[in-house]
Amino acid sequence: MGVMSGPYVIRGAVSLPEAELMWRFSRSSGPGGQHVNTTDSQVELRFDLAATESLPEVWKERALERLEGRLVNGVVSVRSSEHRSQWRNRETAVVRLTSLLAEATAPPPKPRRKRKIPRGINERRLREKKQRGDTKRGRSGRDW
Repeated sequence: MGVMSGPYVIRGAVSLPEAELMWRFSRSSGPGGQHVNTTDSQVELRFDLAATESLPEVWKERALERLEGRLVNGVVSVRSSEHRSQWRNRETAVVRLTSLLAEATAPPPKPRRKRKIPRGINERRLREKKQRGDTKRGRSGRDW
């Protein structure tokens, strides 16, 4: 893996500034043998979504609305502890945060437009349904 240092791209030209990321390291409950007791390999990455100036205003509003349940005082946090090395956990945490923000800031999908089904197609469907029903009815030994 290459050297990992910002900017962490969310989408297009927008990225997370290194200065606004808050890191916290602690002992992890994950893998690591005896080594686990001496190393702060768990990573918690926090990003102040409410105060940031690095996101376009529209994105920020969208993200605040969509991540409402995850935010604590406008701060979104991501944890990672599945790797033995703090470095790998840092990478995982950054990837999680950027994909979370990319998803939360994505534009809403276009509304579905209703289309009228052509009469011929609908009639054919009903005719085929009727035939199918007749076929199945014919299979039972009773006289109808």
